[in-house]
Amino acid sequence: MTTSDPTADPRADPTRRGLLTTGAAAVAAVTGFVAMRAWDDDRAPEAGAGSEYASGGGDGTVVALSDLPAGTGVVLQAEQVVVTRDEQGEVRAFSAVCTHQRCLVSGVVDGGISCPCHGSVFDAVTGAVVRGPAPAPLPPVPVSVDGDDVVVG
Repeated sequence: MTTSDPTADPRADPTRRGLLTTGAAAVAAVTGFVAMRAWDDDRAPEAGAGSEYASGGGDGTVVALSDLPAGTGVVLQAEQVVVTRDEQGEVRAFSAVCTHQRCLVSGVVDGGISCPCHGSVFDAVTGAVVRGPAPAPLPPVPVSVDGDDVVVG
């Protein structure tokens, strides 16, 4: 039975127009989902080979110790490493790739390494998850102090 009521719900209309309208809505929903998923994947760095998460780079990158005051940290975006220095002056480095959805962390504030994507926070001394949704700690990256320089890798 066909209805000519223009305000009728097209999903209740078994005619070709109703089916096309419902089908077009379904295609739009799937296309939107796929596009959002691709956008999310495009902004997240790729995971490292053999690891579920990138473990961070570190090829001898140097950071001046003077650029890393006690209680702070710096994110080396190109290397995907976050370097931290605790209140006692101990320097550590971790992968800057969040273990939740592989976004790069944004910085170190009040002893926490923050991920801007979904609000995860990691301990700047241990890399442990302080607040999720991240499921695992940030993997450590080798780091050393050579005179007045911090060498990652």
